[in-house]
Amino acid sequence: MTLLIFDCDGVLVDSEIIALEALAKLLTGLGRPSNALECRRLFMGKSVKDVLAGIEAMLGRPLPENWGTEANAELLDRLASELRPVADVGAVLARLPYPRCVASSSHPDRIHLSLDAAGLAPFFGERVFSATEVANGKPAPDLFLYAAEQCGASPSQSIVIEDSPAGILAAKRAGMASIGFAGASHADEELAADLAAAGARIVITKMTDLPAAVESLRATAFESGNAV
Repeated sequence: MTLLIFDCDGVLVDSEIIALEALAKLLTGLGRPSNALECRRLFMGKSVKDVLAGIEAMLGRPLPENWGTEANAELLDRLASELRPVADVGAVLARLPYPRCVASSSHPDRIHLSLDAAGLAPFFGERVFSATEVANGKPAPDLFLYAAEQCGASPSQSIVIEDSPAGILAAKRAGMASIGFAGASHADEELAADLAAAGARIVITKMTDLPAAVESLRATAFESGNAV
Protein backbone atom coordinates (compact mmCIF):
# COMPACT_ATOMS: atom_id res chain seq x y z
CA MET A 1 0.00 0.00 0.00
CA THR A 2 1.09 3.55 -0.74
CA LEU A 3 -0.81 6.48 0.77
CA LEU A 4 -0.39 9.94 -0.77
CA ILE A 5 -0.88 12.74 1.77
CA PHE A 6 -1.46 16.11 0.11
CA ASP A 7 -1.19 19.50 1.71
CA CYS A 8 -3.97 21.72 0.36
CA ASP A 9 -2.88 25.35 0.03
CA GLY A 10 -0.14 25.77 -2.54
CA VAL A 11 -0.27 22.11 -3.59
CA LEU A 12 -3.84 21.39 -4.66
CA VAL A 13 -5.12 24.95 -4.85
CA ASP A 14 -3.20 28.09 -5.78
CA SER A 15 -4.25 29.86 -2.61
CA GLU A 16 -1.03 30.66 -0.76
CA ILE A 17 -0.41 33.89 -2.64
CA ILE A 18 -3.94 35.07 -1.79
CA ALA A 19 -3.51 34.18 1.89
CA LEU A 20 -0.02 35.68 2.16
CA GLU A 21 -1.07 38.95 0.53
CA ALA A 22 -4.12 39.16 2.79
CA LEU A 23 -2.04 38.46 5.90
CA ALA A 24 0.56 41.08 4.93
CA LYS A 25 -2.22 43.64 4.44
CA LEU A 26 -3.73 42.83 7.82
CA LEU A 27 -0.34 43.06 9.56
CA THR A 28 0.32 46.42 7.95
CA GLY A 29 -3.08 47.58 9.17
CA LEU A 30 -2.02 46.67 12.70
CA GLY A 31 0.98 48.96 12.41
CA ARG A 32 3.57 46.35 11.42
CA PRO A 33 4.38 46.84 7.71
CA SER A 34 4.87 43.51 5.96
CA ASN A 35 4.73 41.83 2.55
CA ALA A 36 3.87 38.43 1.12
CA LEU A 37 7.50 37.27 1.00
CA GLU A 38 8.07 37.94 4.70
CA CYS A 39 4.81 36.22 5.59
CA ARG A 40 5.83 33.21 3.50
CA ARG A 41 9.08 32.87 5.41
CA LEU A 42 7.48 33.31 8.81
CA PHE A 43 4.09 31.66 8.61
CA MET A 44 3.53 29.42 5.58
CA GLY A 45 2.46 25.90 6.46
CA LYS A 46 1.83 26.64 10.13
CA SER A 47 -1.43 26.21 12.01
CA VAL A 48 -3.77 29.14 12.59
CA LYS A 49 -2.97 28.98 16.31
CA ASP A 50 0.76 29.25 15.65
CA VAL A 51 0.30 32.05 13.10
CA LEU A 52 -1.72 34.12 15.58
CA ALA A 53 0.87 33.52 18.30
CA GLY A 54 3.62 34.58 15.89
CA ILE A 55 1.79 37.78 14.99
CA GLU A 56 1.35 38.67 18.66
CA ALA A 57 5.07 38.09 19.21
CA MET A 58 5.89 40.40 16.28
CA LEU A 59 3.57 43.11 17.59
CA GLY A 60 4.59 42.71 21.22
CA ARG A 61 0.95 42.85 22.27
CA PRO A 62 -2.21 40.75 22.11
CA LEU A 63 -4.30 40.92 18.97
CA PRO A 64 -7.61 42.79 19.13
CA GLU A 65 -10.54 40.67 20.23
CA ASN A 66 -12.11 38.71 17.33
CA TRP A 67 -9.28 39.77 14.99
CA GLY A 68 -8.59 36.19 13.95
CA THR A 69 -12.26 35.52 13.19
CA GLU A 70 -12.62 38.70 11.14
CA ALA A 71 -9.37 38.06 9.27
CA ASN A 72 -10.47 34.52 8.43
CA ALA A 73 -13.85 35.73 7.16
CA GLU A 74 -12.15 38.26 4.88
CA LEU A 75 -9.80 35.58 3.57
CA LEU A 76 -12.64 33.14 2.88
CA ASP A 77 -14.43 35.82 0.84
CA ARG A 78 -11.32 36.30 -1.30
CA LEU A 79 -10.77 32.59 -1.74
CA ALA A 80 -14.37 32.03 -2.82
CA SER A 81 -13.99 34.55 -5.65
CA GLU A 82 -10.30 34.24 -6.64
CA LEU A 83 -9.27 30.65 -5.94
CA ARG A 84 -8.07 28.38 -8.73
CA PRO A 85 -6.70 24.83 -8.70
CA VAL A 86 -2.99 24.34 -9.22
CA ALA A 87 -2.32 23.81 -12.93
CA ASP A 88 -2.96 20.23 -14.11
CA VAL A 89 -3.72 18.93 -10.62
CA GLY A 90 -7.10 17.44 -11.55
CA ALA A 91 -5.66 15.45 -14.44
CA VAL A 92 -2.77 14.25 -12.29
CA LEU A 93 -5.05 13.13 -9.46
CA ALA A 94 -7.14 11.19 -11.97
CA ARG A 95 -4.00 9.35 -13.13
CA LEU A 96 -2.58 8.44 -9.72
CA PRO A 97 -3.76 4.94 -8.72
CA TYR A 98 -2.97 5.19 -5.00
CA PRO A 99 -5.15 6.03 -1.97
CA ARG A 100 -4.92 9.69 -1.03
CA CYS A 101 -5.96 12.20 1.59
CA VAL A 102 -5.58 15.88 2.47
CA ALA A 103 -3.74 17.01 5.63
CA SER A 104 -3.70 20.79 5.99
CA SER A 105 -2.84 23.37 8.63
CA SER A 106 -5.94 25.35 7.67
CA HIS A 107 -9.30 25.35 9.43
CA PRO A 108 -11.73 22.69 8.09
CA ASP A 109 -14.06 25.37 6.67
CA ARG A 110 -11.24 26.80 4.58
CA ILE A 111 -10.06 23.38 3.39
CA HIS A 112 -13.52 22.32 2.24
CA LEU A 113 -14.22 25.70 0.64
CA SER A 114 -10.95 25.44 -1.26
CA LEU A 115 -11.52 21.88 -2.47
CA ASP A 116 -15.10 22.64 -3.49
CA ALA A 117 -14.19 25.88 -5.29
CA ALA A 118 -11.41 24.12 -7.21
CA GLY A 119 -13.57 21.12 -8.10
CA LEU A 120 -11.22 18.72 -6.28
CA ALA A 121 -13.43 17.52 -3.41
CA PRO A 122 -14.53 14.29 -5.20
CA PHE A 123 -10.92 13.10 -5.36
CA PHE A 124 -10.70 12.92 -1.55
CA GLY A 125 -14.19 12.28 -0.18
CA GLU A 126 -14.12 12.22 3.61
CA ARG A 127 -10.35 11.83 3.80
CA VAL A 128 -9.70 15.47 4.69
CA PHE A 129 -7.83 16.28 7.91
CA SER A 130 -7.05 19.58 9.64
CA ALA A 131 -4.47 20.64 12.20
CA THR A 132 -7.44 21.54 14.42
CA GLU A 133 -7.84 17.78 15.01
CA VAL A 134 -4.42 17.29 16.64
CA ALA A 135 -2.47 18.79 19.53
CA ASN A 136 0.39 20.29 17.53
CA GLY A 137 0.48 21.69 14.00
CA LYS A 138 3.31 21.47 11.49
CA PRO A 139 6.32 21.24 11.81
CA ALA A 140 5.26 18.71 14.48
CA PRO A 141 4.42 15.30 12.97
CA ASP A 142 1.01 14.97 14.66
CA LEU A 143 -1.20 15.79 11.66
CA PHE A 144 0.51 13.47 9.20
CA LEU A 145 0.62 10.62 11.71
CA TYR A 146 -3.08 11.12 12.44
CA ALA A 147 -3.99 11.22 8.74
CA ALA A 148 -2.04 8.04 8.01
CA GLU A 149 -3.61 6.24 10.96
CA GLN A 150 -7.11 7.25 9.87
CA CYS A 151 -6.37 5.93 6.38
CA GLY A 152 -4.91 2.65 7.62
CA ALA A 153 -1.34 3.32 6.51
CA SER A 154 1.96 3.27 8.38
CA PRO A 155 4.48 6.12 8.12
CA SER A 156 6.70 3.96 5.91
CA GLN A 157 3.78 3.50 3.51
CA SER A 158 3.08 7.24 3.24
CA ILE A 159 4.37 9.92 0.86
CA VAL A 160 3.70 13.57 1.72
CA ILE A 161 3.37 16.26 -0.97
CA GLU A 162 4.09 19.69 0.55
CA ASP A 163 4.92 23.26 -0.46
CA SER A 164 6.24 24.50 2.89
CA PRO A 165 9.46 23.77 4.78
CA ALA A 166 7.35 23.36 7.93
CA GLY A 167 5.37 20.62 6.20
CA ILE A 168 8.48 18.87 4.91
CA LEU A 169 9.93 18.91 8.44
CA ALA A 170 6.67 17.47 9.77
CA ALA A 171 6.86 14.63 7.25
CA LYS A 172 10.48 13.93 8.19
CA ARG A 173 9.62 13.84 11.89
CA ALA A 174 6.73 11.49 11.10
CA GLY A 175 9.11 9.09 9.36
CA MET A 176 7.52 9.69 5.96
CA ALA A 177 9.06 10.33 2.56
CA SER A 178 8.18 13.71 1.08
CA ILE A 179 7.98 15.49 -2.26
CA GLY A 180 8.39 19.26 -2.25
CA PHE A 181 6.16 21.18 -4.66
CA ALA A 182 7.31 24.64 -5.74
CA GLY A 183 4.98 25.31 -8.64
CA ALA A 184 2.20 27.58 -7.38
CA SER A 185 2.08 31.37 -7.78
CA HIS A 186 3.93 32.09 -4.53
CA ALA A 187 6.82 29.73 -5.32
CA ASP A 188 10.29 30.61 -6.57
CA GLU A 189 13.82 29.14 -6.62
CA GLU A 190 14.37 30.16 -3.00
CA LEU A 191 11.35 28.14 -1.90
CA ALA A 192 12.50 25.12 -3.93
CA ALA A 193 15.90 25.30 -2.22
CA ASP A 194 14.25 25.65 1.20
CA LEU A 195 12.13 22.54 0.56
CA ALA A 196 15.21 20.54 -0.37
CA ALA A 197 17.09 21.83 2.68
CA ALA A 198 14.19 20.85 4.93
CA GLY A 199 14.46 17.25 3.74
CA ALA A 200 12.27 16.76 0.67
CA ARG A 201 13.48 13.67 -1.19
CA ILE A 202 12.43 15.20 -4.51
CA VAL A 203 11.41 18.77 -5.41
CA ILE A 204 9.17 19.39 -8.42
CA THR A 205 7.99 22.63 -10.00
CA LYS A 206 5.24 21.17 -12.22
CA MET A 207 2.35 19.04 -11.02
CA THR A 208 2.70 16.89 -14.13
CA ASP A 209 6.02 15.66 -12.67
CA LEU A 210 4.31 14.23 -9.59
CA PRO A 211 3.51 10.71 -10.90
CA ALA A 212 7.14 10.13 -11.88
CA ALA A 213 8.33 11.46 -8.51
CA VAL A 214 5.98 9.11 -6.66
CA GLU A 215 7.17 6.12 -8.69
CA SER A 216 10.79 7.11 -8.08
CA LEU A 217 10.24 7.10 -4.31
CA ARG A 218 8.37 3.80 -4.49
CA ALA A 219 11.22 2.23 -6.47
CA THR A 220 13.81 3.50 -4.01
CA ALA A 221 11.80 2.17 -1.07
CA PHE A 222 11.41 -1.21 -2.76
CA GLU A 223 15.14 -1.47 -3.37
CA SER A 224 15.91 -0.62 0.25
CA GLY A 225 13.28 -3.01 1.61
CA ASN A 226 10.97 -0.32 2.99
CA ALA A 227 7.21 -0.46 2.57
CA VAL A 228 6.39 2.52 0.33
